[in-house]
Amino acid sequence: MPISFRLNGEHTEILVKPWQTLLEVIRDELRLTGTKEGCSNGNCGACTIHFDGRAIDACLALAVEADGHEIVTIEGLANNGQLHPVQKAFIDYGALQCGFCTPGLIMSAVAFLNHSPNASEVELRTGIAGNLCRCTGYDKVVRALMAVQEEA
Repeated sequence: MPISFRLNGEHTEILVKPWQTLLEVIRDELRLTGTKEGCSNGNCGACTIHFDGRAIDACLALAVEADGHEIVTIEGLANNGQLHPVQKAFIDYGALQCGFCTPGLIMSAVAFLNHSPNASEVELRTGIAGNLCRCTGYDKVVRALMAVQEEA
């Protein structure tokens, strides 16, 4: 099936199979491997992307659902070579270790902060609750997100 959508600001047209997930198309067909495949059932958040500005798990969306929509992956978050403030804060605050969950965490955090720019620590923790991380313990992630809010 032919689909057409905006991916990271660029018009994209591609032929997909009706059963392909958006994650499969992003990673396997379009070769944007920053979006990770973790659980493939919506439990870990490693595949989080923005779909019309909302954070979704790409493993739970069919690629055909993207037709006519705006998709942003971790590769499209930087602007003119400048890291997004959340990406920069993750680096500055050491909010990553192995890095596998990092793109999904960042995408969830950005979407959450776009809708709740003055969130409390508890709200921030709730906002990223759909993203599992085995390495960081989340404290550095939350500190990084709180710093982003303070600098905004």
